[in-house]
Amino acid sequence: MPELAPKPPFRWKVRVYWEDTDAGGVVYHAGYLRFMERARSEWMRALGVDQMAFKQATGLAFMVRDMHIDFLKPALLDDELSVTVEVKEQRAASILFTQTITKNDGSCLIRASVRVACVDLQRMRPALIPADLILQHAP
Repeated sequence: MPELAPKPPFRWKVRVYWEDTDAGGVVYHAGYLRFMERARSEWMRALGVDQMAFKQATGLAFMVRDMHIDFLKPALLDDELSVTVEVKEQRAASILFTQTITKNDGSCLIRASVRVACVDLQRMRPALIPADLILQHAP
């Protein structure tokens, strides 16, 4: 049986605004966390997952458990960036993502791995990801 080509990572575009930067016009380090969080939310939306409906129906949500970030180059005011989301590994109660943030010229600014845990919000304990929630690469 021939191997299927891997799907390209999900991409979400974002522009750098004043609110994302420090006084020098450089993106403040916490800004990259917001960009990656939004990209993961948009990835879920592209899969048809309404996070609020999921939370209300199951009492579950995804929370960041672990994150490693390599800050390679800075993003500057008015840069247009592309944030990727790719599933590296899915376990029973967690998902490991790889994420990058690149500029339009293709230069990689951020390389990150992010593990999110499925959490029972009432007990604040890890919970199994529901079997009917198929989290694969977005179309």
